[in-house]
Amino acid sequence: MFQKRTDLALEARELWQESAEKNTRLNGVKATKSRLEGYPLTCVDVLDARGEQALGKPQGSYRTLDLSAFWQRKNGFFDRAVRALGMQLRELLPEEKGPALIVGLGNRAMTPDAIGPLAADNILVTRHLISAMPKHFSGFRPVSVFRTGVLGTTGVESAEAVRGLAAEVHPSVIIAVDALASRRTGRVCATVQLSDTGIAPGSGVGNHRAALNAETLGVPVLAIGVPTVVDAATLAADLLEESGSTPPDMEALQKSQQNLMVTPGDIDQKVRDLAKVIGYGINWALQDLEIEEISALLS
Repeated sequence: MFQKRTDLALEARELWQESAEKNTRLNGVKATKSRLEGYPLTCVDVLDARGEQALGKPQGSYRTLDLSAFWQRKNGFFDRAVRALGMQLRELLPEEKGPALIVGLGNRAMTPDAIGPLAADNILVTRHLISAMPKHFSGFRPVSVFRTGVLGTTGVESAEAVRGLAAEVHPSVIIAVDALASRRTGRVCATVQLSDTGIAPGSGVGNHRAALNAETLGVPVLAIGVPTVVDAATLAADLLEESGSTPPDMEALQKSQQNLMVTPGDIDQKVRDLAKVIGYGINWALQDLEIEEISALLS
């Protein structure tokens, strides 16, 4: 059976609502909407097994920040986006303020999959500095960064590499950044999803690998993802439905799927800009620094 593809919890909820009978209640899921620093925020909480079955998502919290207005470049757009992302990340962080390991998942050589490695380039790496000069850097949280690469070039599963590294650096939290897939072109490079359930590397480019989560790694794993692609068959089905044309032949769409992905023409610039927002947002959440100070330390 053909299923429209998405990695976003809010879209999984939309798909359930579209397929459910009228007046049917979605049990086990709580959704709220608000605004943060001028950007719309949707929180979808999967509360129990009923919610997991309905949305196909593990139990936990999923926060989706709508950054569509980011591209309008209005006053303070970057700083507001960083603070909005940072505030949501702080809410998901464990209370223990121990070492943090940031994992940039993906393939730097493939732009739609490069959000993880590029975000890692914008992280303040402090673990080695604190070890070498503890008095000078006593106010900083120990942070390490790891860019996993991809199985095809390393021969090592990302989960295996992160598990081995975590055993050495003993982080209190792992923050994984990766590309995702959306069902709507309007959400591509315009939303950021944060969750406390971990992540399956490669989901954004149709290449699911072993999951990175608390169960597999033994420590809390937070995930930050940006949808950078839309599955072509999913896009075709949505466009046909929205146009009011004859209902699409789902069986034909399923047979024609060849893992074809659609991405914006200006994906290079958008991925670079959003990777910077994510990197700065992580720094803002982990360190007691203002955005200007983060810029100075990274320059």
